[in-house]
Amino acid sequence: MSKATDKKFAEILDKAFAAGIAAAAATVPVPMIVNKHAGFDAASPVTKSYVVEGGCCGFGWVSFAGNTAFGRWAKKTGHAKSGYPTGLQIWSPLMTQSMTRNEAWAYKVAEVLRENGIDAHGRSRMD
Repeated sequence: MSKATDKKFAEILDKAFAAGIAAAAATVPVPMIVNKHAGFDAASPVTKSYVVEGGCCGFGWVSFAGNTAFGRWAKKTGHAKSGYPTGLQIWSPLMTQSMTRNEAWAYKVAEVLRENGIDAHGRSRMD
């Protein structure tokens, strides 16, 4: 791979990460309420409630093919790891457990990559 290609991919990924971080920062999660019950079943009285401002916990990542120039570059430079069952993944680097924010990051990063000719998809799952 040429230095020009390396530079191009680095610039695209930097742009995608910046957009992802901005999207996550602009996202307002729906707070999650966690109730502690007196007994082991939901029918028992609630003894304490907790508000989790970040909403439900979860992950976000971007998936893309590993057999492309971008995929080979991302893996070689340590940005991506093998995905399951195939392809490569870049996981959200955000220091949050908020699925909503991690999801916003992943979807925006994938969008910017697609705008630059890289077939990528944002993914998420609840923890």
